[in-house]
Amino acid sequence: MTPSLRIQDLHYAYPDGSVALTGVDLTVGAGERVALLGPNGAGKTTLVLHLNGILHGGGGTVEIAGARVDPRDRAAVAEIRRRVGIVFQDPDDQLFMPTVAEDVAFGPANLGVRGPELAARVDEALAAVDMSDVRDQVPHHLSFGQRRRVAVATVLAMRPEILVLDEPSSNLDPASRRELAEVLQGLPVTVLMVTHDLPYALQLCPRSVILDAGRIVADGPTPDLLADRELLHAHRLELPFGFDPAAARPAGN
Repeated sequence: MTPSLRIQDLHYAYPDGSVALTGVDLTVGAGERVALLGPNGAGKTTLVLHLNGILHGGGGTVEIAGARVDPRDRAAVAEIRRRVGIVFQDPDDQLFMPTVAEDVAFGPANLGVRGPELAARVDEALAAVDMSDVRDQVPHHLSFGQRRRVAVATVLAMRPEILVLDEPSSNLDPASRRELAEVLQGLPVTVLMVTHDLPYALQLCPRSVILDAGRIVADGPTPDLLADRELLHAHRLELPFGFDPAAARPAGN
């Protein structure tokens, strides 16, 4: 099966000369859930912005479900951006329509989806995040956790190949954190989760990748990486006080 994501020898430096990525290789299989971990400034955001062609121009290649990200081909980039659904850290960056249903419909409608197909996509996406009952509400009247789930729905309505989540647990109360985790665990889509929340990575992602100084320095089962205290310390990753990844290991991991 073609992997959802294949990155080969990816390099990138910003115009001021600062090097952000230095030879990144990463393959994520269809249906995998992978956490992308690393300290601030490691290159995580730079890497994510290469997935849909927002950043480009360095060496190496990025493929989404076998399609190469080539910024010179505008039609191809439009399709790539449909395949890569990015959920931002602040849901208010993605919610701007009068009702929840209109927000969820906005993306596919821009692709030309109309009528019963558009309605089906909205229904499907809202059901996937357990938010069908708020479809007619004003998004900014919802709680923060509800808005984050609606933001996920706006991306799911595009039927992406890979769902990229930027710090999905940030600013969530415990109940909202649990509700979002239940939603994400049930999604039949490849997930790349960028997070500093190591327990959330353990709960949701069987595999983790640590990126530091623009390089992948570790790639393996999440419980194994989180149990390696020296590895975490070397790359400025911190478990909560008293948290034992072995005791918290999810069933089946």
